[in-house]
Amino acid sequence: MCLSRETDFGFQKVAEEAKAGKVREVFDRVAGRYDLMNDLMSLGLHRAWKAFAIALSQVRPGDRVLDVAAGSGDLSRAFARRVGPSGQVWATDINRSMLAVGRDRLLDQGAVCPAVQCDAEHLPFPDGAFDCVSVAFGLRNMTHKDAALAEMSRVLRPGGRLLVLEFSKVWKPLEKPYDLYSFKVLPWLGERVAQDGEAYRYLAESIRMHPDQETLRNMMERAGLERVEYFNLTAGVVALHRGYRL
Repeated sequence: MCLSRETDFGFQKVAEEAKAGKVREVFDRVAGRYDLMNDLMSLGLHRAWKAFAIALSQVRPGDRVLDVAAGSGDLSRAFARRVGPSGQVWATDINRSMLAVGRDRLLDQGAVCPAVQCDAEHLPFPDGAFDCVSVAFGLRNMTHKDAALAEMSRVLRPGGRLLVLEFSKVWKPLEKPYDLYSFKVLPWLGERVAQDGEAYRYLAESIRMHPDQETLRNMMERAGLERVEYFNLTAGVVALHRGYRL
């Protein structure tokens, strides 16, 4: 008898093959209010975190960029402005609802970026296709993070950059107030703004289960990246990791 392997879904344990579907359900429910909730939850700081990632991306006119778990398209739009008409930005997401929101927003703002629904663990692109790959606030929702990182590394050209912007391990003196905010305030906001407190309780739990800064750096190195470094933002609430393809 073959027993199914389990993985984390927030603080729960679920069968590995069930996680992607559960994550999809969460984002299907919150897609319409996702950007508003981001502004409320972070007090607008998510915009500064993303701007920092763009600044460190080294993306230039003519580059090819892949935005994984692109969601509502904030990074894709910023990258599109950087690469200009001679470059190209591809947006991918496993969740169709989020991808549709992002695609429509990009088109509304005059950015024509190909949008592909796919699993980050199985990217439908050839080796070495991109100068830069980014994933912002999506890695923690992936079932096999090591496999996803290996795929992102694979599609980078030699010398290309991978940027991982993600919630991380907060500065220890802030742990208790951060927990209070995460497990009391966020679900309360989610219930009143997005009519879904449970979705935002999962999002808070998923942050706690995500690898810390040093662990993620080691994972990126095992995925074939070198010169991996990270930058703590807002006392470690968020960290930006950057690594280069061998």
